[in-house]
Amino acid sequence: MTPRHIALAVLIAAVWGLNFVLIEVGLDDFPPLLFCALRFTVVALPAVFLVGPPRVARRWVLGVGLTLGVVKFGLLFLGMHAGMPAGLSSLVLQGQAGFTALFAAGLLRERPGRLRTAGLAVAFAGIALAALDHGVHGPVGAFALLLCAAAAWGLANVLTRKAAPPDALRWMVWVSAVPPLPLLGLSLLVEGPDADWAALRGISWAGVGVVLYVGLVSTLFAFVAWSYLLRRYDASVVAPYSLLVPVFGMSSAALLLGERFSALAGAATVLVIAGIGLGAVPATAWGRLRTLPRRGAARAAGRPVRQG
Repeated sequence: MTPRHIALAVLIAAVWGLNFVLIEVGLDDFPPLLFCALRFTVVALPAVFLVGPPRVARRWVLGVGLTLGVVKFGLLFLGMHAGMPAGLSSLVLQGQAGFTALFAAGLLRERPGRLRTAGLAVAFAGIALAALDHGVHGPVGAFALLLCAAAAWGLANVLTRKAAPPDALRWMVWVSAVPPLPLLGLSLLVEGPDADWAALRGISWAGVGVVLYVGLVSTLFAFVAWSYLLRRYDASVVAPYSLLVPVFGMSSAALLLGERFSALAGAATVLVIAGIGLGAVPATAWGRLRTLPRRGAARAAGRPVRQG
């Protein structure tokens, strides 16, 4: 990757990491499902009238819109509202990498190699450690909601691969047009019209800024830029930069919200990042690393070294 694109990948990770802090801030002003509905409304309107048709079958737009927008983000906002801290949320949500592999194996018949399987096992061990830590310090139900959100994100990733959208901007805009009405309906049903109206009537400039950030910056800009990088480089080159998301998420939560993390949470973070990183390294790269000692010995002995 060029230095400019490396900087873009790091910027995206920082945007996504800070997003968890701003979600927690926004939840002080909005009921979670209404907040989530507003997030996607600012993405879809008026852009849906400007970008043209999505160029994929409507069933994929509807499926990913519901899975990613309603289920994944709805559960994320509900889980954080129920007591899941921003920093830990940014870590647990990275479990989507493992769920993506599981759903890809079941639905796309993709079989992860031994190295990736080992990496995913390490990552899930880290999530289990985080669950144990949160079970001691916070509500287990909130953690379960975040884990279900990670699973929904994994399923949405696989559905997106099946859809194979040719235009990331159009795709994200149209996917974002699906969640607002279902989320608003759920908000009116679960949170009540009085709570929704009170939040909208008393909205502050800070609340407006948070909605614009999580909608336009974290959703539209970051996802489109990430798709741009994936079109230019192999996924194995781009994907490891997502490991920076919990780093930025947990550090910004500590700096801006004063969150403190136990030694158990620190160990969980190391396991999750190491596991996902291990699974992101291509098997061919490990194969080349394994041959280095053999090639070095061959050169030392004056024997020709076979390439490949």
